[in-house]
Amino acid sequence: MRLGVLDVGSNTVHLLVVDAYRGAEPTPQLSRKSVLRLAEHIDKRGDLALEGADALVGAALGARRQAVELGCDEVIAFATSAVRDAGNSAEVLERVATEAGVELAVLTGDDEARLTFLAVRRWFGWSAGRLLCLDIGGGSLELAAGADEEPDLTASLPLGAGRLTREWFDSDPPSKSALGKLRDHAEAELAEPVKALLKGGAPDRVVATSKTFRTLARLAGAAPSSAGPRAPRVLTRTGLKQVTAFIARMSSNDLAELDGVSTGRSHQVLAGAVVSAAAMDALGVGELELCPWALREGVILRRLDQLAP
Repeated sequence: MRLGVLDVGSNTVHLLVVDAYRGAEPTPQLSRKSVLRLAEHIDKRGDLALEGADALVGAALGARRQAVELGCDEVIAFATSAVRDAGNSAEVLERVATEAGVELAVLTGDDEARLTFLAVRRWFGWSAGRLLCLDIGGGSLELAAGADEEPDLTASLPLGAGRLTREWFDSDPPSKSALGKLRDHAEAELAEPVKALLKGGAPDRVVATSKTFRTLARLAGAAPSSAGPRAPRVLTRTGLKQVTAFIARMSSNDLAELDGVSTGRSHQVLAGAVVSAAAMDALGVGELELCPWALREGVILRRLDQLAP
């Protein structure tokens, strides 16, 4: 079947179209993003402002039309933290359904962690043993651990790279003081969840997904995207420390000029680096393996599992 997945995140609205069937690797046919930065359109009341809602309706309508043109048998649409946290979430969802013809399901942080974990498990297989997965989004950090396809434990923390950039940095680049305060905040937020995750047993592999980790790994010398999804990629704590020291002195405009850094996310790479370092230190690991599959692939795999054999 041809399946479309519409992912409404804090930074982008991403349409992924794949050809897929049970027991096979989904084959991508289209991957298209619209950079909306919805989280930056949350007003002082905590609502998604009209400008952001209008942009979301337009992006959803365009994605639905494209999915129809490509002959998708089904489109699964979901939203994460930006829409989830908006005070007027219900009204926004109704607008998207009425005006764009797209029914958006709002995933909880636990949903995100579980579906991402499923994707990582399927990518690495059973030989990977007990997994511990990390995913940094624009609004939240998801963690999950387990030895099966369903994690034993999950955590979703308000440590997304975009959220922290808005809440903790007031200059570009931020001051050393701001970086230190963010580091302390991330360490405090991670302490208890990480302790709980590790109680289930030491992981055999610690895996990272998401654009933030891929960007940091690329800056630390990992293979570029042109090398393909199967090229092994890791992010070491030493490499992350060197990258953080380097980018901490750069403006977001200068960062956007670096290979592997997208213009739409350059302003939040540093906050992502701070959280990544705090997470690695809390877990006591010196290296993260990167997985090319994440939430969208998890959604696809879960849907395929639901189909009759």
